[in-house]
Amino acid sequence: MTAQLRICIDVPDLEKGIAFYTQVFGLTLGRRLGRGWAELLGALAAIDLLAEPVGSASSPGSSAARDYKRHWTPVHVDWPVPDLDAAVRRAQAAGAVLDRDVQTRKYGRLANLADPFGNGFCFLEMRGRGYDELVAAAEGGLVAAAEGGLALLPETVQFVEML
Repeated sequence: MTAQLRICIDVPDLEKGIAFYTQVFGLTLGRRLGRGWAELLGALAAIDLLAEPVGSASSPGSSAARDYKRHWTPVHVDWPVPDLDAAVRRAQAAGAVLDRDVQTRKYGRLANLADPFGNGFCFLEMRGRGYDELVAAAEGGLVAAAEGGLALLPETVQFVEML
């Protein structure tokens, strides 16, 4: 069985979240799965917006409260786009913030942004061979590359780039 991926994003206001994500990413509203839950369609994975009030507990038993200022999270969404500059303009017009100048990498261009609710995301404009520009052949399948700290796993030939 193939696993189904769903991406859940907390927002303080469901209607504003729907407006932002449909305008910026071209998604469409699917089902409303409850008063504070909307499914967005049009990506390879469904995106669920979950309305959670400011100050509510981030997880059971945690003292950390939800805060929709710009915040760090260990997970974010990378979104490939054909025209990075147009995507950034569209996102900023909808209330996104560009966290730093657009970066140029071997694989293309990268823009780090935050939605109006403080959640980080990246736009990627690939060029050439995309991420394959980072892959270097080596015996045993283990490679260390200078740009960004690249690691290839011999069993799966997957890599993780540290941004």
